[in-house]
Amino acid sequence: MKKDIHPEYFQAKVTCNCGNEFETGSTKENIRVEVCSKCHPFYTGRQKAVAARGRIDRFNRRYGIKEQE
Repeated sequence: MKKDIHPEYFQAKVTCNCGNEFETGSTKENIRVEVCSKCHPFYTGRQKAVAARGRIDRFNRRYGIKEQE
């Protein structure tokens, strides 16, 4: 490997807006992110219910099924 061409590599501390912190390797020492795997809807499962509800509503409209009250 050539000398003096590679960036310095750190054990970076990643901080999310939700308060979650973890370490990873990076060329930066500190990284701040808005969304992480602890608060992202895809990973927490909140997105699945919303997506499923939309598909159910579309199915009901397509076949003229009225919602029971």
